[in-house]
Amino acid sequence: MSENRPIILFTNDDGIESPGLWAAVEALDGLGDLLVVAPREQQSGTGRSLPVTSEGRIYERERRLNGSEITVYAVDGTPAQTVQHGVLELAPRLPSLVVSGINYGENTGNGVTISGTVGAALEAASLGIRALAVSLQTPIDLHMSYANVDFSAAAYFTRLFAERLLASRRLPDDVDVIKVDVPMKATPQTPWRMTRLSRRRVFWPTRPERIALGDVGKIGYELAADSSRAEPNSDVYAILQDGVVSVTPLSLDLTSRTDLFRLEQVMRGDIRYE
Repeated sequence: MSENRPIILFTNDDGIESPGLWAAVEALDGLGDLLVVAPREQQSGTGRSLPVTSEGRIYERERRLNGSEITVYAVDGTPAQTVQHGVLELAPRLPSLVVSGINYGENTGNGVTISGTVGAALEAASLGIRALAVSLQTPIDLHMSYANVDFSAAAYFTRLFAERLLASRRLPDDVDVIKVDVPMKATPQTPWRMTRLSRRRVFWPTRPERIALGDVGKIGYELAADSSRAEPNSDVYAILQDGVVSVTPLSLDLTSRTDLFRLEQVMRGDIRYE
């Protein structure tokens, strides 16, 4: 790797073999030195978790990229842990950008903290690295698959926003991650819009079907959102109602944007809301 070129670290939560991951890698080829460090197995829904049960074994693999052989790394761990291993062990210097995705299925609304795609980007941001989390809307039955999906539009926007991030010396205050969600039928000509994170939930948990509590009973999820009632400036409305690309700035600061003095009065019992 050249010291004069930016290092771009790629990861995802669908696993090292995911076509979405490789669509992102191929799209950014030429922008810098590419370092691919992704989970060895499917890790969807792991958020930013760092479970102590992860062994952290790293497996080198050879992969052909645009006619050249590159070494990539599959990690026994979550997406957030792959970022840590990539930064601490595999990158010769601090990456300039972490790209997480392209994920099977959009990551919108108040469910983003569940997402391993977003979790990896947040972990990168916490280490002082600007990060891009990209997801493509797909049918729900493809979320855990490696199905043949057209990632071309999502790849186009991944490169577009990666170029913008690499060209900027810094981002505005309170912007740690850029979350991009691409509609299922998008093309490179599809408009994009700056959005806020919706407070609405899109994918709702479903009750397990079992006879006894001791039986296997995994909780599933289903699409159950009336997107027309989402905030018009939100990611949910942009994707599900208007069919445009949603670009949402995320902050590591989860502090509620409220009047702290007024809230303190409520907590002291001086006033209460009716």
